[in-house]
Amino acid sequence: MERLLIMFKKAKFLIVGLATLLMFPNNMMAQESDLGNWLIYIGSKKLNSKWNIHNEVQYRNYDVVGDLEQLLLRTGLGYNISDNNHNVLLGYGYILSGNYVPQTEDKVFVNEHRIFQQFISKDRIGIVSLTHRYRFEQRFIEGDYKMRLRYFLAAKLPLIKAEDSRSMLYLSAYNEVFLNTKSAFFDRNRVYVGVGYQLNKQTRIEAGYMNQLFESSSRDQLNVMTLITF
Repeated sequence: MERLLIMFKKAKFLIVGLATLLMFPNNMMAQESDLGNWLIYIGSKKLNSKWNIHNEVQYRNYDVVGDLEQLLLRTGLGYNISDNNHNVLLGYGYILSGNYVPQTEDKVFVNEHRIFQQFISKDRIGIVSLTHRYRFEQRFIEGDYKMRLRYFLAAKLPLIKAEDSRSMLYLSAYNEVFLNTKSAFFDRNRVYVGVGYQLNKQTRIEAGYMNQLFESSSRDQLNVMTLITF
């Protein structure tokens, strides 16, 4: 038991240390490296057994930190259809994007307002937890209107579990595909793998690597996440 507690502490400090390291500038990771960083907070507030409020903040950088790529604020009202494993949600998002002008160091900032509807279904295969998310977005981008479909599949595998089953080290992975409803049907695909630590029943932290594939290019991101249910 004592050895398990020591391993938990080491894993916890490892993730927190990685998260702290990514918060500071690193001159070795310039924009030219195509390695960025996303700092993410995701929260869910239970109003009762049926209703919940979703809230989310993402600070995305071209570098480790300090070169804004995108600021994303998202909120929504969700409803459990039958149990906690099936949830529908209506939400709104505001996105500020800093896009570089090709072949220059200049940026153009673009505002987007987004309405979205989603359905989440949770399942389990053995000890592996699965999450399916289907999302439909209506995007208002500087006077332009677009629609997009997204499918997200995530898996979480426990690695080490504490005796009280509240704290847990786990492996996390997901894939999400984005499809447009007009021309250029394929928008992007995201693949992610990371390690997380469940601090208690309400809070977990996670750090990992994500590759984002576009039609003719790709980018790598380091992700640091805090997820809270309260």
